[in-house]
Order: sequence, then structure tokens, then C-alpha cells
Amino acid sequence: MHPYLCAVCNTAFSKKRILIKLQRIHSGECCYSCAVCKKAFSSHSNLITHQRIHSGERPYTRAVCNKGFRQHSSVIKHQRIHSGDRPYICAVCNKGFIQRSSLITHQRVHSGERPYVCAGCNKGSNEQSNLVKHQRIHSDERPYICAVCNKGFKRRSSLISHQRVHSGERPYICAVCNKGFSEQSNLIKHQRIHSGERPYVCAVVIRDSVNKVI
Repeated sequence: MHPYLCAVCNTAFSKKRILIKLQRIHSGECCYSCAVCKKAFSSHSNLITHQRIHSGERPYTRAVCNKGFRQHSSVIKHQRIHSGDRPYICAVCNKGFIQRSSLITHQRVHSGERPYVCAGCNKGSNEQSNLVKHQRIHSDERPYICAVCNKGFKRRSSLISHQRVHSGERPYICAVCNKGFSEQSNLIKHQRIHSGERPYVCAVVIRDSVNKVI
């Protein structure tokens, strides 16, 4: 339940104090400004946390893996990786998640909600990261660069597949003949040699067969 709605950006919150902080940002009442990037914050504690981005300070450390964090809440979330604790449970399928944000994103699988909409083609995405990836279809942005040949790719997965051209890695192995492939899609195509599967059927042949039966 998120009863507190911001009149400016329509973002809803479960707690009024969070809404008040956001309203200060919209109104320009941000009293705490970062000296490095001039970004403003409605509370001094948020400014201190933000400044660690510039200083690299990570005062909160996890004893198990010695990994450092900028804020204590991040330590709590990270600890769940080691403990296996997943306190946020989906009411539909009982799948558990480490973070509440991950549960909210997952629930869109069941609801069909796609709140992130592409301005270019109106295609909706259930995650902002997926929208960012999709928008590269409309742009020439290729942020994933091969260190060997400098070829750029729109997706990280495409870069990983490409790098196998240089490394010779073939992680997808046919269980029948042990032939290796650099991409899973090529393995699937190859396996049809052994299974005899022919999934792509000419529509003309099907029509002629039906007419002969009739």
C-alpha cells in the first residue's frame, strides 16, 4: 500500500516522511548540496552517504568476504547472499528475494505490468534496465567494446559471444557427438542433425498435401 502520492511526479510512497523529502527536492528546498557535483539532498545523512561516491569511502565491511559498502543497509542486503535469507516472498508463486525491489520487479511477471515505455516505439518493459537495453535498437550506442578488435556491441551477452571468436572457447557441447559451439543457438540447430527434427515447413507443401486429401 502506497497512499502518499507526489503531485509533481506521481510517485507513490508508503511513508509520508519520504514524500516530504521528495517534495523538498521538487520545490528546491534541498538544504544540503554536494561540493563536488552540486547534487542537492533533503537530509544531511543522505548527503554524507552520497559523498562516499566521490571519496571511495566504504566504512561498512562484511566480515565473511571483507567487502565494503557505503551504507549500512547495503551490508544487511549483502549478508543475505551468504545466509540464503530471502525475506521478500511472492504471494503468487512463493519465490523469495533478497531485496524488496527485486520482488516488486518479479511481481510484474504475474501482473503483466510494464511501466517503463520506450519513447521511440511505445514498447513496454518490466524493468528499467531492459528499457535501456531496448532503446539501443533505436540508437547507434554500442557500449560493450571488444578489447581485442574494438568492435562494439549493444548487449553484454553479444560481446561475450563475440569474444569466443578470439579465444576459441566452445562451451556448448553436443551430447551425441561432443562437437562444441560458441553459441547455444548453433548447438540447437546442430542437434537436429541427430534428431531429424525439421521445424520449418513450407506453407505451399502443406497446402498441396491438404488439397490432395480433400
